[in-house]
Amino acid sequence: MVADIEAGIAGLKKKLEGFELGLLLNQPYDRLNAILELHPGAGGTESQDWAEMLLRMYRRWAEKRGYKVEVLDYLPGDEAGVKSVTLQITGFNAYGYLKAEKGVHRLVRISPFDASGRRHTSFVSCDIMPEIEDDTEVEIRTEDLKIDTYRASGAGGQHINTTDSAVRITHIPTGVVVSCQQERSQIKNREKAMKMLRSKLYEKKIEAQMKHLAEIRGEQSDIGWGSQIRSYVFHPYSMVKDHRTSAETGNIGAVMDGDLDSFIDAYLRHQIRKPDNAE
Repeated sequence: MVADIEAGIAGLKKKLEGFELGLLLNQPYDRLNAILELHPGAGGTESQDWAEMLLRMYRRWAEKRGYKVEVLDYLPGDEAGVKSVTLQITGFNAYGYLKAEKGVHRLVRISPFDASGRRHTSFVSCDIMPEIEDDTEVEIRTEDLKIDTYRASGAGGQHINTTDSAVRITHIPTGVVVSCQQERSQIKNREKAMKMLRSKLYEKKIEAQMKHLAEIRGEQSDIGWGSQIRSYVFHPYSMVKDHRTSAETGNIGAVMDGDLDSFIDAYLRHQIRKPDNAE
């Protein structure tokens, strides 16, 4: 009976923690889908490989939650990894959870691309935006747009590199650029790109209104030393540590397989304890 009671208490505690976490997601855009972008910092192939590792990590995390993941734009690396990638993650509270991941992620490991077996440090910037709904008040004038079409790159079937189905939209007044190559149809890619543009322009609107650029765009700006929100150390020891909350774990394999909930939970709880929290 004691074992059954302990198991019941443990299960109840887990449900309670999940309920508490849900209560923390009470901001206006937490319930929306998320747009996630990864951009490697300096370091060439090493950083681009790190970006691909993070891409897999976020995909695994989303799959475990039952979220739908679509690759909106993908630029492969020169030798390995990715130069940039944009994902749309669809599911209730996707943005609310993933806003905890916004910032620079640092990797320390023995590089598989270094014949001398030296230790390398790499950085990748992760940007998270809510997928703003079409009825949100963001004025986009047709004359302010420059729309280019080009042939998609990467895996995707026979239509790749055969038709100009990919779309790139530049918002001339702000310089914001978005692109999408996920769909076979140029029209559908344009629709998705316009949604991304709306999200980015709305984010800029909020920045101007609130004058808290660091809180909206991320707590750090440079993709390099001193700007990381989290470190992933593969060598000389195994550890993942979040520098904002001090949450850490030695099970780096589980984290790279998408086990991010402890870090997300710690971040959300940390935010509500901040006296001047504006999110």
